[in-house]
Amino acid sequence: MPVRGRGSSKQKLAKSKPMTVQEAGRKGGNTVKEKYGPEFYSQIGQKGGVKVQAEAKRFRELKKLGKV
Repeated sequence: MPVRGRGSSKQKLAKSKPMTVQEAGRKGGNTVKEKYGPEFYSQIGQKGGVKVQAEAKRFRELKKLGKV
């Protein structure tokens, strides 16, 4: 015989309010930090900086040639 007053986990999820984008981002960031460590953010930041520098250099070259 089922116990009254206890809903399934699906019912509990349906009744809870949806997660905001900010909450989801924070949750994901914390998960990545736990999995890879804080150094990971430094490494990916450096990779991003290198990519931006390369794109800026390419844009300047195209602008010099009059293609942009």
